[in-house]
Amino acid sequence: MDKKLYWGAIAASLVGVAVSIYLTIYKLTDNNAMCLSSGDCAIVNASRYSEVYGVPVAIIGIIGYLAILVVLLLETRLTPLIDIGNLLAFGMSLVGLLFSAYLTYLELYVIKATCPFCFTSAIAITIIFIFTLIRLARNEAEK
Repeated sequence: MDKKLYWGAIAASLVGVAVSIYLTIYKLTDNNAMCLSSGDCAIVNASRYSEVYGVPVAIIGIIGYLAILVVLLLETRLTPLIDIGNLLAFGMSLVGLLFSAYLTYLELYVIKATCPFCFTSAIAITIIFIFTLIRLARNEAEK
């Protein structure tokens, strides 16, 4: 196991959790001061795309990042995850990356406003995806 990629994915997951918690607080309190001088955050936060069936997208982010984090942390400790832990983290990060790409598309081309915190989350999930993909490729090459 490449420790740098492993710990990098964990660090990116923690960043994703932190940003998602911040965005959840912002969504629930509607405190525009949390935009940090970016009015676009308020536009994105108020859009109909900021929720999926009434659930804030940021809460979905918390759940997703925490799930990836738990799998990564347990992949060396739980027997069922030893062989498939990174594959599972890769699959979850792929779903997260696709969802994030969709949300970024909505920001740029539909809402026409960008949120730096959303962009940070997109970068975090991209890093997790890349690191788990490299780990997966290396593990397959070793077999």
